[in-house]
Amino acid sequence: MKLKEEDSILELPRIKQVRAYIQDKKKSSLPTADTSTQGADCHDVEDQHWINGYPIPIANPMSKYTQYAKFRKEWGINALGSVIVEVEAENGVCGVGVSIGGAPACYLIEEHLSRFVEGQRPSAVELIWDQMWRGSMNYGRKGLAIQAISAVDIAIWDLLGKLRRAPVYELLGGPVREVLPVYCTTAKPEVAQKLGFVGAKIPCPYGPSEGDEGLRKNVEFFKSKRELLGPDYPLSLDCYMALSVPYTIKLAKALQPFNLKWIEEFLQPDDYAGYAEVKKQLGGICLLTTGEHEYTRYGFKQLLDMDCVDILQPDVTWLGGITEARRVVAMCQAYDKLVIPHGSSVYSYHLQMSFQNTPLAEFINLHPTGDDISPYLGGLFTDEPMPHGGKIHLSQISKPGFGITLNKDGLVRPYERSNEISERQFKRNINPAAPKHQMPF
Repeated sequence: MKLKEEDSILELPRIKQVRAYIQDKKKSSLPTADTSTQGADCHDVEDQHWINGYPIPIANPMSKYTQYAKFRKEWGINALGSVIVEVEAENGVCGVGVSIGGAPACYLIEEHLSRFVEGQRPSAVELIWDQMWRGSMNYGRKGLAIQAISAVDIAIWDLLGKLRRAPVYELLGGPVREVLPVYCTTAKPEVAQKLGFVGAKIPCPYGPSEGDEGLRKNVEFFKSKRELLGPDYPLSLDCYMALSVPYTIKLAKALQPFNLKWIEEFLQPDDYAGYAEVKKQLGGICLLTTGEHEYTRYGFKQLLDMDCVDILQPDVTWLGGITEARRVVAMCQAYDKLVIPHGSSVYSYHLQMSFQNTPLAEFINLHPTGDDISPYLGGLFTDEPMPHGGKIHLSQISKPGFGITLNKDGLVRPYERSNEISERQFKRNINPAAPKHQMPF
């Protein structure tokens, strides 16, 4: 629905309804073997896909269990799937946000979080986020609950941009760059190099449970890729929470002759002391990164206070959405730390165009073999911006909101609520009780 001229940015229409969807591939018109249906869950792919550990395994926290070591989907990395949120304003304009969390996230959004959203003006992002955070604190704080909040928050920012006829990066303060360089996470870094990506990252195949033989295989694997790329092309290693402190130190030192750019997420997310110890022991022989599975500013503050790594990598669709991501990036500026978000596609691009300490984007290549590139969000959006020559240009993301169009084919709403429930919540938020005006401490 087109906006009317009288829709003032000072009197924005209120949010009428929140809706949460999952993808039902059986109801999609796309071919069942089409990997473009994975949506926000980059691991919900066909079995013979590089990101599932085919044909080369990918080390992970479950690698030590033989029955789950071969492929990541066997232990359920894709068990929840995507959640897609629509927030609709009174004038019919809709904003869209995504995360992972599937049907459980839909339940939280429809049955709990919606009460803090319906009836609010979309410009009230701080108020809405704070109420969702405080209202779910007894069971949330990390993981699924924050992913649900992220999807709602992103949808509100998308709606706000559409209502104000501005891309989200303008709402965040305006662009600080015209071009955003991009590196590629892939099974075939030599393809990424040919396509113009400024660097590449490959997954670590083996963890500590494979012993010295596995470590030798890791070194040979990295060495073989270095020989394809030449000595200077930036190449990093993603360890996906799979290693230990002594193993990480030993592996990083073994890879030093092969110009390892950075080693990523090598420990379990809560092992802050372990991260600090690795940084102390390695003494700068390569860059250290983590943050993909960290949540909210509180987790990132702990990483910063303990000086755990060199670069932080929040996922915008997981850590709390745009509202929390901008806080984290600003906080990192005070510590002189770079932020290179994990994946997140267009949501990261808008954030990174707005901050000085976000100079490089990640593109997780979802092409099954890595021989070409495929959109990170698959077929969920019809016009997801893709890197050209290893770059995202500001002109690619200059439409209002996040500038992408939802493909609702195959979406189902598992916890649909009546209009009466939305109307009741709407009325409560447009007529809140007057606050007490007194000294708050």
